Amino acid sequence: MSDSVLYELDGGLAVITINRPEAMNALDVPTKVALRDTVTAAAEDPAVRAVLLTGAGDRAFCVGQDLKEHLGLLRQAEETGEGALKTVAEHYNPLLRALAGMRKPTVAAVGGVAAGAGASLAFACDFRIVSETAGFNTAFAGIALTADSGASWTLPRLVGHARATELLMLPRTVKAAEAMELGLATKVVPAAELAATARVFAKELADGPTVAYGAIKESLAYGAAHTLSELLDKEDELQTLAGDSEDHRIAVRAFIAKEKPQYLGR
Repeated sequence: MSDSVLYELDGGLAVITINRPEAMNALDVPTKVALRDTVTAAAEDPAVRAVLLTGAGDRAFCVGQDLKEHLGLLRQAEETGEGALKTVAEHYNPLLRALAGMRKPTVAAVGGVAAGAGASLAFACDFRIVSETAGFNTAFAGIALTADSGASWTLPRLVGHARATELLMLPRTVKAAEAMELGLATKVVPAAELAATARVFAKELADGPTVAYGAIKESLAYGAAHTLSELLDKEDELQTLAGDSEDHRIAVRAFIAKEKPQYLGR
């Protein structure tokens, strides 16, 4: 694994850190490969019950594509005739499918700037714990590109179609307080408290009913693109799945006994 992506497993919580603070955690090719493979492995690992995604340092969560490297790839593409943005299919798409589609909760701890694909990564998580000094900028149109990394799917679901159009076509930095108002942030905290607050928040999710969380995520995604009648059938299917889980039986017994349930994630 590249040193530009760090991985830690702490009692069911996978902590994934983009580790290029000297480059504001910009995504060069080795980092994109490592991040894609690390997130995919966490999604598939039954020992992982929640994921916390963050960036090293306090300047940036992730500023997206490494434009210095990208300029070289553009020049190379002119010489070879190959597409300079094949990275979308090779790196960003599988990364976002794994991150947004995993059947376990995901939390982004956003300190500093989240821009371009970096903002998209945060938008794809279920929750965003944001530093008071942080900000989001879609950035794509600023370099004459369209949205990628799922932003045109996730952003309208967070802020609505009209505001997503504005933020994508007229990119600007949305600071933490406004991000909270718009629905981009789950919680805003002082910069010094970000790491600890995000870890506690994510660890509580890792200790929760993982099967039920996964079913809730699938139900919400399904309902966004299907009729009510179709959704009711899907809810029946998913409730059967959750109802058959060991955690459901644990929760009911704990409720009757007036105790806190100790979930197993299965």
